[in-house]
Amino acid sequence: MTSAHQPGPARPTSRDVARAAGVSQATVSLVLGGKWPGRVSEATAQRVRDTAAQIGYRPNLAARSLRLGRTRTALLVVPALTNEFFARVYAGAAELAAEHDFGVVLYPSPDGTGPARDPFASARAALDGVIASSMAADALGALHGADLPLVMLDSDPSDTGPAARVNLDIADGMRQVTGHLLGLGHRRFLHLASAVDTWTFAVRAEALHDVLGAAGDVTVRTVRAPLEVRAGREAAEQALSAPGDRPTAIICDDDILAAGACKAARRLGLRVPDELSVTGFDDLALATALEPELTTVRLPAEQVGERGMEALLAVLDGRPVQRGGLPVRLVVRGSTAPPPAART
Repeated sequence: MTSAHQPGPARPTSRDVARAAGVSQATVSLVLGGKWPGRVSEATAQRVRDTAAQIGYRPNLAARSLRLGRTRTALLVVPALTNEFFARVYAGAAELAAEHDFGVVLYPSPDGTGPARDPFASARAALDGVIASSMAADALGALHGADLPLVMLDSDPSDTGPAARVNLDIADGMRQVTGHLLGLGHRRFLHLASAVDTWTFAVRAEALHDVLGAAGDVTVRTVRAPLEVRAGREAAEQALSAPGDRPTAIICDDDILAAGACKAARRLGLRVPDELSVTGFDDLALATALEPELTTVRLPAEQVGERGMEALLAVLDGRPVQRGGLPVRLVVRGSTAPPPAART
């Protein structure tokens, strides 16, 4: 009697798949590598896939990476890990990446204003490409300097550095929310703006002022605050307490700032929306946690991440990148109503 360890069954190889499917190993490589269209019939490709599944074949990703010179890893750079929007972007990117045997590593820059610590010196050899979401202008130096394909999400379209770009129709979102408030009869506005200097917030401000400028007979004051509830509350409270006619509506760059504005209104004894309307942007979970629930602009964050990963895969494969921005949608809830003077 011996105590020697008995090895388990050998792991199926591509040669086993070829033998079982009655095709060459080259055909198996083409099909399982996604390179079969135009070279192998659909019926044969399906037979190879079915056979691989039946015998339990799994590709050796490490060997494939060495052969192709790829690690099948992408870096997703975001301004902050604490913001739900970027968590949803990551979820969308990671889900699509997994379908293509890719992994996504999440990397935060300090606060979205940069410059971020350069992760590329040590990680460059372990990455196939970079996706960067909503980054500030002065945080892009390290990204542009890395010898890797770069896909930018929610960023300035005039920047020629990235290999591809995926943008939301941010300007249209601000036009929708501003038009909604004008339609309710509001003429005195406070713009509670993000203090972060990025393209996405600059676009919101420009669209807001374009719509209000065309409306005529309106006033708007802008105050800036960091993207924190407390900072938004303090900025809104100070602006609402200033001398002169009080604004009847606060347009916020972000749901977090809008939560601060609602707290400011409560502290000052103002009822939302009876005496003050408040709008947000992003449609975070926070928007429906507030009472009344927040009128805001819904951004398809998961789709942004998915499209960003699609774009990176296309760049790596030398394929055209899908064009066109992603639409956004105004969601009207209980935090907006006509101003007091417009009611009967």
